[in-house]
Amino acid sequence: MTRAPVLDKTGGTKDAHLVETLISSEQILKGNFLEVLRDTVSLPDGRHTSREYVIHPGAVMIVALLDDGRVVLERQYRYPMHAVMIEFPAGKLDTGEASLACAQRELLEETGYTAREWARAGVLHPVISYSTEFIDVWFARGLTLGERKLDAGEFLDVFTATPAELLGWCGSGQVTDAKTLTGMLWLQNVLAGTWALDWQLAVL
Repeated sequence: MTRAPVLDKTGGTKDAHLVETLISSEQILKGNFLEVLRDTVSLPDGRHTSREYVIHPGAVMIVALLDDGRVVLERQYRYPMHAVMIEFPAGKLDTGEASLACAQRELLEETGYTAREWARAGVLHPVISYSTEFIDVWFARGLTLGERKLDAGEFLDVFTATPAELLGWCGSGQVTDAKTLTGMLWLQNVLAGTWALDWQLAVL
């Protein structure tokens, strides 16, 4: 049986024939929360090349479950795509912010919901070829609706749908957001009992 490669703390592997080694790094852009670097690296065969990538602070996504089985979704205009996208609630981590605290904050700010219980499902890396971005996937249940607290300049619609409706939109191409597609995969497996969640009471 072939064993999966073992990851080290930097995300590299012990498969030396695949690893690229940093030689030098140059900052190309420093934005409000994104940074772009151009690194020179040594390839496994000894040749040198450059890698340009985005440094991202990380984010969370919330699969929020209503008591009747529906999920909480958003419609938001995403400027790079010049389109309104259907998404699970999500948001970036503030400096020094814990993942669960961020998930609770973003769910309340964007949708008005608070949750009685939370479970961390895992992590996804949406654009591994050019960004360090990671998204922690959280599930929330026992929802109570209150007042949204949108940031200045933030505009989005909140709505609900059944898992079957969301799955249909994923299959038809109406949903193309990578994190939401991944969230649907997680939701399918959780509802089927294939993937278990470790629920914990919210700490406010």
